[in-house]
Amino acid sequence: MSPRADFLRPLVLSGPSGVGKSTLLQRLFSEFPDKFGFSVSHTTRNPRAGEVDGKHYHFVPAQRFKDLIQEGAFIEHAEFSGNHYGTSFETVRQVHEQGRRCILDIEAQGVRQIKNTKLNPVYLFISPPSLVALRSRLQGRGTETEASVQKRLATALAEVAYAQEPGAHDLVIVNDDLDRAYEVFKRVAQGEEIESERLPAFDDVA
Repeated sequence: MSPRADFLRPLVLSGPSGVGKSTLLQRLFSEFPDKFGFSVSHTTRNPRAGEVDGKHYHFVPAQRFKDLIQEGAFIEHAEFSGNHYGTSFETVRQVHEQGRRCILDIEAQGVRQIKNTKLNPVYLFISPPSLVALRSRLQGRGTETEASVQKRLATALAEVAYAQEPGAHDLVIVNDDLDRAYEVFKRVAQGEEIESERLPAFDDVA
């Protein structure tokens, strides 16, 4: 199997909040510090403690964000909790020019938008093994209120519903075991061809 063909294409990573995307990415960047680059999004929200402009996000005023939309600068953009978030073509190009594979962490809404561009990425969906497991992970964070958990689970259902549509994603990895999921994720990130895993039925009640 040649890892070259798909390695040159951006990798769009999506999946419900709490499914483990950040952990998978952190492991990948730690193991391969010079091989991959993360697309740094623009946002209109204020920086949180410890966040660095240009590293975690590009923090911009609302008017500047609107200007960028008008200029067609974004591959995708969306609004969450009153703040705007967007992925620019420029950030992806910069990663590509460094000889790295660009990885984008995108919500389902953004995935739909990207499909209307010429980006031609590989679409990878990270799925929880069940909604009960996802609820447990969200509650285990200790940072979510019950209302917040319910809201995130509702969003998760919408993401899963989209993932179940034919052709929505090229590949699915079920994060039922983090170490196993990472080994599969690592192969995908390096451009190997793997067989997509089957989405769980999600007929359990969360």
